Amino acid sequence: MIPVEGHNNLFRDENSGAIVNCDTREYNQYIKMKKDRQKQKNEIAELKNDVQQIKNLLMELINENGSRKNSIGESE
Repeated sequence: MIPVEGHNNLFRDENSGAIVNCDTREYNQYIKMKKDRQKQKNEIAELKNDVQQIKNLLMELINENGSRKNSIGESE
């Protein structure tokens, strides 16, 4: 690995020419950020699911009340 001038943690791979970051602190921050982002996506998906369930329950209540009103109106 060849050090990149002006960057302490960057090295160039001799075979591929790729730049490699060897800073473990930055890597750990990246992994934490990625996990946090995934956790946030999961929470959003769960909230969307909860909202959909609430909407379905409300629709059931509305339909149930409509059916009752129709049956009460018919019996009068």
